[in-house]
Amino acid sequence: MVQRLTDAQRAELGDLKDWALLEDRDALYRRFVFKTFNEAWGFMSRVALLAETQDHHPEWANVYNRVDIVLTTHDADGLSKRDVTLARAINALV
Repeated sequence: MVQRLTDAQRAELGDLKDWALLEDRDALYRRFVFKTFNEAWGFMSRVALLAETQDHHPEWANVYNRVDIVLTTHDADGLSKRDVTLARAINALV
C-alpha cells in the first residue's frame, strides 16, 4: 500500500514550482497554458507516456490550449511520493 505524505514531507512541497494544494481535497493542481491546441495535445501525449512509465496517472482536462492536471494517489486516499515524483517529472517537460 502506498503511504500518504507525512507533515515533514508536505513541508518540502514548496519546491514544486507552480503547483498548488487544492483546498477541497488532498491533491496537487497545476494549469498549463500553451499557444495552440496542438501544443497542449502534444504536452498531454508526453505526460501520458511519462505517467505510463511511472504507473501513476493524472486526473486532467483539456480545453483548447489549456491543460489542468490534478495529482493524488487514490490508493493512499491523498498525496503520496508518487504525486511529487510525477509533478517534478511533468515540470521537467515544460
